[in-house]
Amino acid sequence: MQVITKDEFMLRAEEFMDKIEKGAIFIYPTDTIYGIGCNALNEESVIKIRELKDRSEAPFSVIAPSKSWIFKNCDTPSEADGWLQKLPGPYTLVFRLKNNNCVARSVTQDLDTLGVRQPNHWIMDAFEALEIPIVTTSVNKTGNPFMTCVEDMNPGIKSRVAFIIDEGEKKARPSDIVHLYGPEIKIRDRSK
Repeated sequence: MQVITKDEFMLRAEEFMDKIEKGAIFIYPTDTIYGIGCNALNEESVIKIRELKDRSEAPFSVIAPSKSWIFKNCDTPSEADGWLQKLPGPYTLVFRLKNNNCVARSVTQDLDTLGVRQPNHWIMDAFEALEIPIVTTSVNKTGNPFMTCVEDMNPGIKSRVAFIIDEGEKKARPSDIVHLYGPEIKIRDRSK
């Protein structure tokens, strides 16, 4: 496991992006908090993140590589237009899926919905260049506080990731979750 800075990631972007594409589990900063992720098409890697977090049931969200990826794979009702215009930003938008094969089965846990994010952060440029969805979930064991800096990370998680992009302490909160399917829009404000 290596801890790197943004500059080191950018300098060696091809190397790290190749690792991500091949299934590496890694920790990265966003506009809200740190995320742990992997190539969301790699079933084996997604299962490893489930094991790291002790999270067997709940679905994961993904960072969508582009808005066109969202439109291609998710049912985006007209009520979602305003929310889509807020991307990139601190929101996870949950849509009904049009294409169940756009992510590994372990991401959705066989649900017909998917949460998608696009952080307002430099990391989005890297994920956009990869053109694949990236699992995004908080860095913690389920039920424990999320990581705000590398020093407070669970050692069991830290020892099992390929690399960590360290951006110092994060003082934000997880993204708000907006359910954009069903009869009405539901918003889960994560500041509470």
